[in-house]
Amino acid sequence: MIHYKTPISYLLAICMAISCQAQTEPGKPNIILIMSDDMGYSDLGCYGGEIETPTLDGLAEQGVRFTQFYNGARCCPTRASLISGLYPHQTGIGHMTNPSENFDVHDYDVPGYRGELSQQTNTLAEVLKTAGYRTLMTGKWHLGMEHREQWPLQRGFDRFYGILDGASNYFQPVYPRGITLDNDPVDVQDSTYYTTDAFTDYAIRFINEGQDANERSPFFLYLAYTAPHWPLQAPKSVIDKYRERYHQGWEAIRGERYEKMIELGLVDPSWRLSPVDGLDWDTLSSEKRADLALRRAIYAAQVDQMDRNIGRLVDYLKKNGLFENTLIVFINDNGACAEGGMLGGGKSEQLETKAGYFLTYGQSWANASNTPYREYKHWVHEGGISSPLIAHWPAGISASLRGTLINEYGFLPDIMATFADISGASYPSARKGKPVPSMVGESFLPLLKGSNAPIHDQPIFWEHEGNKAVRLGNYKAVMKWEENKPEKWELYDLSKDRTELKDLSGKEPDRLASFVAGWEEWARTHQVRPWKEMLARLRANQRGTNE
Repeated sequence: MIHYKTPISYLLAICMAISCQAQTEPGKPNIILIMSDDMGYSDLGCYGGEIETPTLDGLAEQGVRFTQFYNGARCCPTRASLISGLYPHQTGIGHMTNPSENFDVHDYDVPGYRGELSQQTNTLAEVLKTAGYRTLMTGKWHLGMEHREQWPLQRGFDRFYGILDGASNYFQPVYPRGITLDNDPVDVQDSTYYTTDAFTDYAIRFINEGQDANERSPFFLYLAYTAPHWPLQAPKSVIDKYRERYHQGWEAIRGERYEKMIELGLVDPSWRLSPVDGLDWDTLSSEKRADLALRRAIYAAQVDQMDRNIGRLVDYLKKNGLFENTLIVFINDNGACAEGGMLGGGKSEQLETKAGYFLTYGQSWANASNTPYREYKHWVHEGGISSPLIAHWPAGISASLRGTLINEYGFLPDIMATFADISGASYPSARKGKPVPSMVGESFLPLLKGSNAPIHDQPIFWEHEGNKAVRLGNYKAVMKWEENKPEKWELYDLSKDRTELKDLSGKEPDRLASFVAGWEEWARTHQVRPWKEMLARLRANQRGTNE
């Protein structure tokens, strides 16, 4: 203990202490970007769901929630847009990345559709490195894997643990959909292994490496869970929590969620609940209802277990004095997944085992996950492209804003712009001597600081598998592509009808024509090609694989 002889020396010491404290106040925030996979807009408790997600609910209560944040409608285009700050077609992933089983199937030999992240892009990791960040990633990459230069460490990350492909078995990830640590394959032998847990373990380990080395630089962590993407697999103890929860069926769940979303302020009561887009639960046999209730229980357990793991990460940050000046952004990659048909896909006897891969809960349950919106992953109506987004940052978000909803809309490229804004990072205009497209997003930092002004005064666009959309202000034009059918654009005023039930195309043809013309110009200048042409190339590649 230091003893001070005079009051003056005591005051000087206090002043020196205050000065030192001011000099060591945290500067640039740590940034954690967490992404879930194939989760519906309303699955989290804080977005209206019945699944227990206390960690994310708590981050929302002490942070902010966006009600209108948009994704890219599918795993790969979303990740390409998120990592680059561009539209997916600008990155070479206008459709899908090439899977480990066939490195040519999604290479359509045109710039916007090569099946891998273009080298003429900047990644979040590369950009944040210009501001002195350590860059860490765990989880799902899904941006190209045929050549090592496509992998995370070659695209700006200092550490990586996860899967390079788009999905794996949760308990037994094996080649070619196995685990990679940095640039090396990992043989998983642990009988208690579960990918969601392991991704979190390594996230904490990577952060802690910097702490142990007394690193003073901030870190960026991209934690890309595969939960709750199929296969339906979760620990039995967590499944048991939901085993009896879903026997009333999807229609009842949709009704419960819709009412809660109105209560939470996420849905305007004037927006009618979209029609049920599934089979009548009561017409199914008792055996089929039991099977489907179990599928949904496993799905809920996957979300629950993800939330528990985010809780472990939050606890680590708190214990190590990192929580206050860490920006945590949570987002999902696309709308709920309707793959596997109305009643799901995969063998029922594989449920609650460690076997299986394509195990899904189907369109009828996906319709409940996307309450109250239309359509699903793949499509660009609101159910396909609307994501929950939570931002939590005690040192950066005023206490007066905590727990509030942000109703201004944003989309994936805004994340690059926001992180660059917050960190002071620079976005290089060239890479390897060749130009890189300019960022297309806008920073939403003003919204985190309390602004109520829109951040977008120019239209934003979508295209995936021929499905098209454009939004400007309250209006959105959207088209669902169907093979061998004429294209039909719809027009909606989302401020009055976000569930897209009142098509205004006949009443406002001039506005629709303007939107469609804007979309066509965007497509022409952003490497977007007609889906009919790309589909023909895909089918030719698939035939080549089978011959």
